[in-house]
Amino acid sequence: MTDKTTIIVHSGDMDKIYSALILGTGSLSMGMDVSLYFTFWGLERLKKGGLEKGPLSKMNMFGLGRWMIKKRMKAAGVEELHKLMADFRELGGKIIACEMTMEVMKISKADLREDLIDEYGAVGTYVNEARGAQITLFI
Repeated sequence: MTDKTTIIVHSGDMDKIYSALILGTGSLSMGMDVSLYFTFWGLERLKKGGLEKGPLSKMNMFGLGRWMIKKRMKAAGVEELHKLMADFRELGGKIIACEMTMEVMKISKADLREDLIDEYGAVGTYVNEARGAQITLFI
């Protein structure tokens, strides 16, 4: 049985999406199975054109903080979100979109980047994913 990491991606903040993808990709590179369960504001990042749109969680300063962090990340060699997402998918990472959130927030499948999503599911889907996981995170 392969070790597993599951991450609930609740926040749509840019830095938290970075964290989820970096932790997920790191787990994949160590031979683990990984699933990211996007719900509430995290699901907003799976909308068409939405991946790069999230604000910074702290010190956003009307977008100036976000710009400064992106500049520092680039200088440190951290890939942009679209590249991290591509790497995560290429390594076999699984993405689940929360159906309840879609209903509550009036998000349709047509609004989402279906090329990123492996499965649509509710809480039971996540619980089944997390049941045997060695690492479970909430971001």
